[in-house]
Amino acid sequence: MQRIRYSRYLKSIIILLDLLVLAGVFVFYFFNTSRDSIHNQEIWYETSFPLLLVISFWILLSGRTKIYNISRNLTYILFVERIIIHFLLFIIGLVLIRKVSGNQFFGSELTWLSLYLFVFIFLLKSTVYFFIRYIRAMGVNHRNVMFLSENNSTDVLKKTIEERKDFGYKIFNYNSSEVKTENLVDFWKKNGIHTLFIPTENSFSNEMEDKLFRLAEANKVHISLIPNISKNNFFFYDLGYIQTQPILTQAKYPLDYYSNFLLKRIFDIIFSVLVLLFICSWLFPIIAILIKKSSKGPVFFVQKRYGFHEEVFNCIKFRTMVVNEDSATKTTGENDSRITKVGKFLRRTSLDEMPQFINVLKGEMSIVGPRPHMLAVDNYYKPKIGRYSLRSLVNPGITGLAQVNGLRGDAGDVEIEMNKRILADAFYIRNWSFTLDIVIILKTMLLVIIGDKNAK
Repeated sequence: MQRIRYSRYLKSIIILLDLLVLAGVFVFYFFNTSRDSIHNQEIWYETSFPLLLVISFWILLSGRTKIYNISRNLTYILFVERIIIHFLLFIIGLVLIRKVSGNQFFGSELTWLSLYLFVFIFLLKSTVYFFIRYIRAMGVNHRNVMFLSENNSTDVLKKTIEERKDFGYKIFNYNSSEVKTENLVDFWKKNGIHTLFIPTENSFSNEMEDKLFRLAEANKVHISLIPNISKNNFFFYDLGYIQTQPILTQAKYPLDYYSNFLLKRIFDIIFSVLVLLFICSWLFPIIAILIKKSSKGPVFFVQKRYGFHEEVFNCIKFRTMVVNEDSATKTTGENDSRITKVGKFLRRTSLDEMPQFINVLKGEMSIVGPRPHMLAVDNYYKPKIGRYSLRSLVNPGITGLAQVNGLRGDAGDVEIEMNKRILADAFYIRNWSFTLDIVIILKTMLLVIIGDKNAK
């Protein structure tokens, strides 16, 4: 309860800081452009109402854009997207207020005012975001959580929580093999448990599961259900209502809307044409010469892979290995002897993927999307990970959310890493936005420059 109050106080402080910046920028800009009015008391009185109107509009809008709901798993990409959407809607509102209001407070030049306001708000909110992440990583403002009836699904989540200290979760292990309600309540109270994670497929009877839910509700413990990794039922349906009756309706993903698909396709074509004309036109001959000098064989490596709705297409890459018979069935291993010296550089910088801009122009791929795997890999994991089929609902990409986050699926515990990669792909498909694509592209450019340590 104390931690909940702390979170509310923190949110109130964040909102207050935003409003102070908002009011400060408006007042400063208004009186900076109207210096003669600064000592006019009547102008101050006239200004107070529109300023209050602006602040009220900002707060009301935040309820819709959720810029103050900085959940523990909120990525910076989505956070920035919320800020941009909120700011654009806010400026549109200002323009409308200006049209219907004769107050000279709104007569200021909105272009420069908007620029100043965006810079200050963006810097402030980014600082707050990373500050909250930092203090959570230090153990402040954390939430105590526990798992019951653990399985493969909980292993992935548990590992993620342990790796990402900035999410602000502290795991308490309930070591008793038998779940007794009296001991469980004592455990919750003793450790201040906030959230209880339970897999949807567990060892509890219906009676015991019902008892757990009632007990958690009575003791103000939140329950979060973890879907089975090998099943995708929860990802094909959204919760809706007919009056007050909850129903599960088939989910419609962002790129199912033609306007979003068209925006993405137009961007893919323009971006690909620019890259092929201004970069690939001189880079391809250089790479081709280096590949030819490093080993015998063709410059390009063409491999069949699954695309949109699992249609097979020819994926084009620069050849990074010596010619071998296992290229279509054997994945790359640590210090793989088949990779040439030039190939190692091309893989580390992702330059071996550059010919895929041709695939993008042909409509077989997109700039950003789930990375296409060789057919053997897809055929192996498809029956093991039900969520795997989500990847084929969009065009595969040259780069993707999983890649820029170091999730390549072929390192460490391969099964867990591949599950994490598929989760990242599923997240991208369900939460696609143009802003997300731009951020992934920028991250990819950075990895090309500094090299990707996870590349093999």
